[in-house]
Amino acid sequence: MDIKHIGVVGAGTMGIGVSHLFAEAGYAVTLMDIDADALDRARAEIARNIRFYPALRKGRLPAPAPSLPAEGILANISFTEAVEDLGSAQFVVENATENWDVKKAIFPELDRVCPSECVLAVNTSAIPITKIAGLTKRADRVVGTHFMNPAPLKPLIEVIRGYHTSPDTIRLTQDLLAASGKESTVVADSPGFVTNRVLMLTINEAIFLLHEGVSNPTDVDRLFKKCFGHTMGPLETADLIGLDTILYSLEVLLDNFEDPKYRPCVLLKQLVDAGHLGRKSGRGFHTYDERGILSEETTRA
Repeated sequence: MDIKHIGVVGAGTMGIGVSHLFAEAGYAVTLMDIDADALDRARAEIARNIRFYPALRKGRLPAPAPSLPAEGILANISFTEAVEDLGSAQFVVENATENWDVKKAIFPELDRVCPSECVLAVNTSAIPITKIAGLTKRADRVVGTHFMNPAPLKPLIEVIRGYHTSPDTIRLTQDLLAASGKESTVVADSPGFVTNRVLMLTINEAIFLLHEGVSNPTDVDRLFKKCFGHTMGPLETADLIGLDTILYSLEVLLDNFEDPKYRPCVLLKQLVDAGHLGRKSGRGFHTYDERGILSEETTRA
């Protein structure tokens, strides 16, 4: 199938990045969200990122091929509140909140609206792909695509094969990602997959260190960057992902594995309740300016 039209569901952080990625690669993208304000914010954020990302790529990442001029990227994206506007999409990436009750309402609608040959991709941190595929009548064409944030700048995508996902769906997905300048690796369907099954434990344990007064956010992140060569420490990474998403992911892992090692730290719950969600709210374990740039090196533990 020659993919020309890509649908993206959810105008949050990940939907913004995925839309930007595919639009920059030359595809027609329809970004759908039921919240008109979220769509307005997404348009503004993509316009900002178009100006900002080239400097971040310079000397580190190749530009996508084809790499469109800034005005061409936004021109490739349409914004809509109507799910019916995904009716001609050949590949749809769902990026809704990492919450089962939210996602389970979306996929029957996508199954109803999208063409029978359309692949439905789930951009999830931890929810099993097979469970989501069971909500549709096209389980063989449901696949996991775990994009990292920010999607246009990350070179590798984790592709998850559900129980029923066909080899053709995997091949089409990897070909699409390759045509968009991205590498991919295929893993089996297990809650959290590879990346988040390890990462969420690391982040949660770092939060426990703060909760117990062992260290502070700046020093925890500094140790990981200076000792292990990580670009970001675990708490900066949590702020980038969003503390609400971290909490949802840990709860999914705890529910699926019934293993207490995944229990979320009380401090994480408190910060989410307080609205300190990381970069997107301006404050998490660190504080950020209006551009999402770290603005203060030390925050309270």
